[in-house]
Amino acid sequence: MIRSMAVAGQFYPADKGTLEKELKKMVPAGEKPQKVIGLLAPHAGYMYSGTCAGQVFGRVTLSETVIILGVNHRGYGADLALDGNDFWETPLGNVAVDSDLRSRLLDASKLFTIDSEASRLEHSLEVQVPFVKYCNPESRILPITIAAHRLADLLAAGEVLAGLFRENTNVMMVASSDMSHYIPAANAKELDSKAIEPMLKLDARELYRTVQENRISMCGVAPAVIMLAAAREAGATGAELVCYTNSGEVSGDFNEVVGYAGLIVY
Repeated sequence: MIRSMAVAGQFYPADKGTLEKELKKMVPAGEKPQKVIGLLAPHAGYMYSGTCAGQVFGRVTLSETVIILGVNHRGYGADLALDGNDFWETPLGNVAVDSDLRSRLLDASKLFTIDSEASRLEHSLEVQVPFVKYCNPESRILPITIAAHRLADLLAAGEVLAGLFRENTNVMMVASSDMSHYIPAANAKELDSKAIEPMLKLDARELYRTVQENRISMCGVAPAVIMLAAAREAGATGAELVCYTNSGEVSGDFNEVVGYAGLIVY
């Protein structure tokens, strides 16, 4: 089974040559990549957030398997839905899904369910896949669509993923998230800084609390919490903010922006 592209031609170019040219511009050349446990990357259209995402991907050595933790924007499917396809289609060629890791995750916890409907149209997952294919054509992926929102469930999911890292060091995570939505740029930066601070401290609980208490419209807080919880349990020692920007830098409208942040966790 192949998961067909759903947002090619909307969020990123559907033409292979055009996409390759864009990725070459967005992913910096000459960076000295490092091995990481996880990263946070935005998931808007490439014209808005692709440069920020590219900076993050350009900083890391992609593992054999990349677990992509995405937001469930459409409300379809299970709370923690593992994609059941064998491949994901991209303009650069198909990317294999790590079925062995998927089976191990299902065996490890009943929190996770195979449910391809959840990811069938989900752009927060799809926009990350061309970056994976471009940066390491041999990498496999394991897409997970997240609708769960209870802190206890997110931390439990992170603990299960951490177990996979203890068994296999050639795995990493991508938490897909945009930051504040449709507020003035100055307000977005102030609120997003509050959310970024606990992420840099690898504090999943504090991130969750901060977003809730300050009503920060960070759409991927659940993927970020899972990634941070898993990374810390797996032995992560630090994090670094690679980029922060907003949609106004492209559109010219700074009255209603979406914030974008890119971080690495090592």
